[in-house]
Amino acid sequence: MNKKIKTEAVDHLFDAILTLKDPEECYKFFEDVCTINELLSLSQRYEVASMLRDKKTYLEIAEKTGASTATISRVNRSLNYGAGGYEDVFRNLAQQTQEEKR
Repeated sequence: MNKKIKTEAVDHLFDAILTLKDPEECYKFFEDVCTINELLSLSQRYEVASMLRDKKTYLEIAEKTGASTATISRVNRSLNYGAGGYEDVFRNLAQQTQEEKR
């Protein structure tokens, strides 16, 4: 984990996010906290990560998401050499899907 982001203020933000109960609460909170462009950038990066994980090409990803090759490359670097946050989310979502099927 990057020690530069591990601060008390970031801890408080994450604690606040973890209290959100459903997508509607997330929409309201993130609309208040982020600009529209910030939120769209975050969602674009997540979509890029998902598509990279599905072995889509940079061209396919750029066409579908509108992301630049620099953004795609940055996300790819995070997937391969980052802290593992994307993988945590993908694993958690897969687990959630499995539990819902039971």
